[in-house]
Amino acid sequence: MDYSKIITIDPERRSGKPCIRNLRITVYDVLDYLAGGMSHEEILADFPDLTETDIRASLAYAADADRRLEIVSQ
Repeated sequence: MDYSKIITIDPERRSGKPCIRNLRITVYDVLDYLAGGMSHEEILADFPDLTETDIRASLAYAADADRRLEIVSQ
């Protein structure tokens, strides 16, 4: 998924954390809600500015971030 137009990073918003479409909702917020057991439907009901695509973009961003992690041995 190309999330480049959905996930935005602005140093002036939420301390530069990746946000959803310049909203104050971060990727980490969405991931925390999912990890806490909220369904997509519950998240969308609580945050009407979000879309299903926003949730999927958050998951794709997190997956890509994990792939970019580099393990450095000492």
